[in-house]
Amino acid sequence: MHITAKELAALIPSGFTLGVATAAFQIEGALDEDGRGPAGWDVFAAKDGAIVENHSPVIATDHYHRMPQDVALMKQLGVDSYRFSFAWPRIQPTGRGPANRAGLAFYDRLLDELLANGISPMATIYHWDTPLTLDEAGGWMNRDTAYRLGEYAAILAEEFGDRVARWVTINEPATVSTNGYTLGLHSPGKELMLGAFPTVHHQLLGHGLAVQALRAAKVPGEIGMTNVYSPMVPNSINPLDRISAGLMDLAQNRLYADPVLTGKYPDLIRAAKFFSSFEHPDEDMELISQPLDFYGLNYYMPTKVAVGPGGGAVPASMAEAMGSDLSAAGNGGTPFHVETWPEADITAYGWPVKPEYMAVALKEMGERYPNLPPVILTEGGASFEDIIVRDKSTNTRFIPDERRLKYLSDHLEAALKATAPGGDAASVDLRGYYVWSLLDNFEWSAGYNQPFGLLHVDFETLERTPKASYFWLQELIEERDLAAAAGTAIAGAMAGDALDVEVMGAGAMGSDVPDDDVPALGASA
Repeated sequence: MHITAKELAALIPSGFTLGVATAAFQIEGALDEDGRGPAGWDVFAAKDGAIVENHSPVIATDHYHRMPQDVALMKQLGVDSYRFSFAWPRIQPTGRGPANRAGLAFYDRLLDELLANGISPMATIYHWDTPLTLDEAGGWMNRDTAYRLGEYAAILAEEFGDRVARWVTINEPATVSTNGYTLGLHSPGKELMLGAFPTVHHQLLGHGLAVQALRAAKVPGEIGMTNVYSPMVPNSINPLDRISAGLMDLAQNRLYADPVLTGKYPDLIRAAKFFSSFEHPDEDMELISQPLDFYGLNYYMPTKVAVGPGGGAVPASMAEAMGSDLSAAGNGGTPFHVETWPEADITAYGWPVKPEYMAVALKEMGERYPNLPPVILTEGGASFEDIIVRDKSTNTRFIPDERRLKYLSDHLEAALKATAPGGDAASVDLRGYYVWSLLDNFEWSAGYNQPFGLLHVDFETLERTPKASYFWLQELIEERDLAAAAGTAIAGAMAGDALDVEVMGAGAMGSDVPDDDVPALGASA
């Protein structure tokens, strides 16, 4: 069981954003249309065996051609905001130089469509689709890629700065470095292990240069970045498990957050031999740690860590779902490994469902970073196998995804309670939650086998079908709006009572204010 939509709506503070999220490469398709250049992911996904069952992103959900329909479904859902990403190779086909006007035109239409339907745009500048030309020149191992990202951000600021309410500079640099350059699971498929460290710094520098470009353009929208966060939990009371969890916390969480939020890398990281071999100018850290309007957190699960290589870098169920055999990365090559949570429900990805650790993640962020800007949960969701139920009498389809619905409800409840007054993370100013994802889509190496969407997509017909979780979120938003309207009405009535008392009191005291100078409630001043 989970809290009702009405009960959950009562926990939502005023001004809290409820939104949905996607990424360009996962939904747009149209990879060779209207001047779009190739991305590194285009080439990686075409390699035999790189993607589960050799699924292709060439069409994806065909959002590029069905965008108005998808925005209409968001309007029907009632969300406050839509987080999407600009496709870098669609706008700068080679990652440098002038913009492709046809690419810009698509996002012009998208932004206008969103605003016409009352949906606030949150735009991600970089969500992993590095132009192939830059990948071939070294990708994020090359410092120049950071400067190219800054140039690209300046183009976006000039073209769309008047319509974007919130900007995310870069999405999950931790995943790009770990999966793309350390383990080779994502594009560009490098297995550099500790040699991948420059990709961390160059992505963070790219973030800083993008912030600089947005600020220089004086965009009115809020500016932030987003990274995935997973609380690291020792497998046992064994001190070596505790040390291992601490090291993984440094490598996956603090390595990315500390430079942005404190202006320096963690002390232990800076003392490591592999770090000392990499030099960067001091002014880099000033760019990286520029003040932000918000910090985006993608939360999905906690991670249980044990000492030793174990049977694989990650549990077998997770490795299988990702479409890659990670056993080689965990046999003798790593000092610690990820363990399972036997008591927990797991998603189709093999991820443990532990909503209580949402509160832990927020608490850790609040304690570690005293000057933490407002936080937005920029992604949260779960993949589960969906069962389609067809009503023969009406020829309609229904998808009762109760497990996804419960996942979203429990995690949002945990976040709201943790950050409420008296909660474990009360110091954190939580401003919103974006569900991943609006649509079932191309889930990177897992292809189309990991459905996260509130909308089911039939990848043969591309038909969209709302799931039960879609209707649940719709109900939650309606209940929130009803509660807000009731609160406004009550506040108005109370203000009226106070005005009556004040006027009566003034008359009793011999005020010179004539009665007809008192404005009627609801009248313009």
